[in-house]
Amino acid sequence: MNRDFLDLRIDLRERRAPYALATVVEVLGSSSAAAGSMAIIDGHGTLLAGWVGGGCAEAMVRQAAVDCLKQGAPTMIDLDLNDEVFGAGMPCGGSMRVFIDPVMPAPRLWLFGHGLIGESLCSLGAMLGFEVMVIDSLARPDRFPGARRVIDDDVSYRQATAVAHDFAVVATHHKGDYAAIRRLLGTDIRFIALVASRQRAHLVFRRLSEEGIEGTDLARVRAPAGLAIGARTPEEIALAVIAEIVMVRRGGQGVAKRDLAAGTAEAAADVPATPSHS
Repeated sequence: MNRDFLDLRIDLRERRAPYALATVVEVLGSSSAAAGSMAIIDGHGTLLAGWVGGGCAEAMVRQAAVDCLKQGAPTMIDLDLNDEVFGAGMPCGGSMRVFIDPVMPAPRLWLFGHGLIGESLCSLGAMLGFEVMVIDSLARPDRFPGARRVIDDDVSYRQATAVAHDFAVVATHHKGDYAAIRRLLGTDIRFIALVASRQRAHLVFRRLSEEGIEGTDLARVRAPAGLAIGARTPEEIALAVIAEIVMVRRGGQGVAKRDLAAGTAEAAADVPATPSHS
């Protein structure tokens, strides 16, 4: 792995850009790439550096890399370089196996606010592997020991550089709700949770709507935030919010696992038995 290759990986990490690392692990017969050849491919399927073979073989690896990044899981693909119809479309007289590993940036959780809910969210988020960024003029670093960074000198939230796969929770207790959400809606972030009463959330939404924010953008804001677990204390509210974040991140359903199991059993019971043909 040459210096330029390593520098590119460092640059992608610093920019928090996801990419796939493709490695040729086995070659049988003739191939333009040797075992150990590597390539870096971004989420659009662009080969940024390296070499894993040319022609259709490269195209198949690039497409597999895109799929791999969408699923967030590594994969192994086999390329038949012999078959022009069902393989890579290039009769080289061999085959190749390529391992593709998605390299995803650490999920980042942006917390707007300095109260006990935010402190609890910071602890829970750090425990779950999030890179927590706290941004509030009254936030004290000693109250957020799990945060990667505490930003207390940015009343306009200009340093909130959230990207699509980040998560954000606004818990400013009304003081900065509007400004924080306005800033977040100017980014690509898809998950914004507002910790507020329904009445307060309605006022924030109405002001944003009056300023021309469209409904599709407002739909990115989840308010009131969190799953309905009957939370009352700040710690419980933080738990409900982080549970919703995990649900969205992992594609969960937000229902009790017991009820899911019961539903499966009930569905199975409703299926008529297969008639005997004896």
